[in-house]
Amino acid sequence: MGSIQLLFSTTHHPFSGLIRAATWSRWSHVSLVAGGHVIEAVALEGVRQVSKDYAIQRASAFSLVDLPARNPQAIIDAARSQLGKPYDWTAVAGLGLHREWQEDDSWFCSELVAWAADQAGEPWFRLEALRRITPQHLWMLSPERGLCAIEG
Repeated sequence: MGSIQLLFSTTHHPFSGLIRAATWSRWSHVSLVAGGHVIEAVALEGVRQVSKDYAIQRASAFSLVDLPARNPQAIIDAARSQLGKPYDWTAVAGLGLHREWQEDDSWFCSELVAWAADQAGEPWFRLEALRRITPQHLWMLSPERGLCAIEG
């Protein structure tokens, strides 16, 4: 069995702090590592692919974690199929208000990762929970916490 690498991160941005507080998590963001790049959903830009170095440099803290996966490339391919889709603001609001307000064609970071894994035949979560997954839920899947770097 192979593995897929996830990059968990946080920043000093106030929105990052709100996400951490609302989800009881050290991490406000998660992205899929695809070689030297990451695939992620970010506010104001939606689903994009950027260099792994750039993603790490913008973080105030990060951790790289490997999760078991039978077909890591299929997970990456599923996430890549969503490049250019918008950020799912209604779902983020719904998480805070305990409502299911997801848009079918937009994503926030952790729902993109969970959906891509499910599309690749890696059911990490029940189907009805896929659109409510937070970075903390993905963090708890790994028995090992990978390379972790924390700044100031």
